[in-house]
Amino acid sequence: MTPSGTTSGAAPQRAGRDSGAQPAWELLLPAAAAPARRRGRALQEALREAVRTGRLASGTRLPSSRALAADLRVSRGLVTEAYEQLTAEGYLRSDRGSGTWVSDAVRTARAAAAPGPRAPEGSEPCDSGATVDFRPGVPDLSLFPRAAWAAAQRAVLAELPHQALGYPDPRGLPVLRSALAAMLTRRRGVVVDPDRLVVCSGVAQAATLLGFVLRERGHGRVGVEDPGSPEHARLFASTGLETVWLPLDEEGLSPEPLTQAGVRAVVVTPAHQFPSGIAWSAERRGMLLDWARSVDGYVLEDDYDGDFRYDRAPVGALQGLDPERVVYTGSVSKSLAPGLRLGWMVVPESLTDEVVERKRTMDLGHPALDQAALAFMVTGGGYDRQLRRCQRVYRERRDALLAALEKYFPGTSVTGIAAGLHVIARVPARYGPTERFLAEAARVGVSLRALEEYGTARPADGAVRLVIGYAHLTPTAIAAGLGRTAEALG
Repeated sequence: MTPSGTTSGAAPQRAGRDSGAQPAWELLLPAAAAPARRRGRALQEALREAVRTGRLASGTRLPSSRALAADLRVSRGLVTEAYEQLTAEGYLRSDRGSGTWVSDAVRTARAAAAPGPRAPEGSEPCDSGATVDFRPGVPDLSLFPRAAWAAAQRAVLAELPHQALGYPDPRGLPVLRSALAAMLTRRRGVVVDPDRLVVCSGVAQAATLLGFVLRERGHGRVGVEDPGSPEHARLFASTGLETVWLPLDEEGLSPEPLTQAGVRAVVVTPAHQFPSGIAWSAERRGMLLDWARSVDGYVLEDDYDGDFRYDRAPVGALQGLDPERVVYTGSVSKSLAPGLRLGWMVVPESLTDEVVERKRTMDLGHPALDQAALAFMVTGGGYDRQLRRCQRVYRERRDALLAALEKYFPGTSVTGIAAGLHVIARVPARYGPTERFLAEAARVGVSLRALEEYGTARPADGAVRLVIGYAHLTPTAIAAGLGRTAEALG
């Protein structure tokens, strides 16, 4: 492949005025004539359909946003937004300095979704055993704002004082802690003093830091939600703490199992419980805090996707109700990229010194340049823009998933709130049992997870309960994966 992404020796196709094929702007004229309030969406739909049907072939270079806007007589902003949206969905790719192109990956996705006989197994290479992987909790890494992050790094490198490149405060750079404190107060209702906010390597390190501190204080066990993330149990086990699975119902965790378990610390996901998808009721949130006060205990609130609510404003953080009993944690793993390893924890005053000292001895603090770049984005509004972009894309992909489930598995119900990066789907028993469902999906290159993989409970009604991630998959891939599974199940 050449640097421009075209096959060596072949001239790329162009969709502009000099193309021998129908120009891109002619394909989009009906959308440009739509009423103003829906013109942007119509433009995106028309462009998406042109790519799906092959009228804009893989490798086609599109006109610049300025040129296409002039041809269509619409604002340049509408064209730019359409290009960005379809790039995020995987239909287009944007090479810096060389324009916008129809993605080479669309050909594969279109072929997978098309009716007709399937190619023999193994006839086409793939990078893994599954060509469509519905893993939950995975963000779309193509949405990472490379240009904005690079600009932030250049800006902070030009202005960061020399002394800031020494060993940092183990709590984190003051400028980032102040920026995060203001953002968390505004967006999540967290009560936070920047001096009690610790920058860390995501929620994983936050849980590990707390586990070590609790162990040193004499705790031997910690409660985790059932169903819940197996990662919590593994992290606390690494600190020497035993984990106790505590059953949930449709409102959250009841205080009785907590009392019976004899624990004095518990980790919860109350804004959008993972994986069940419920939001804890106000009553259960209050009961949990009453329990923590009664046993002189602590609650670790994992706010892993608290910013992503699609039907209303997100529920505020539990921590705002009792900052002295709740350790609040979050990260940029779902909004920017997990590879940045940037997160935070807001610590009760009674634990602050011990957590900060443990952070210091663990790694001598977090990388200063990445902290400064994030602070630049937060204070300049770039992080809020990124959140809005992710919310828009993920909401549309959730809608695409619900439509595909209804089409290919009629009678499927989806539980939980409209939020996050995954859904719980209850597929009717006629498609079961679960083992057969997963095996047939895997046979045709589709990877799915059963709800029972995330806890101790097993369904008694014969229905197939799935935890389906969608944020990292385009609508085309979502439909192709579920369609292929339905075909395999007959």
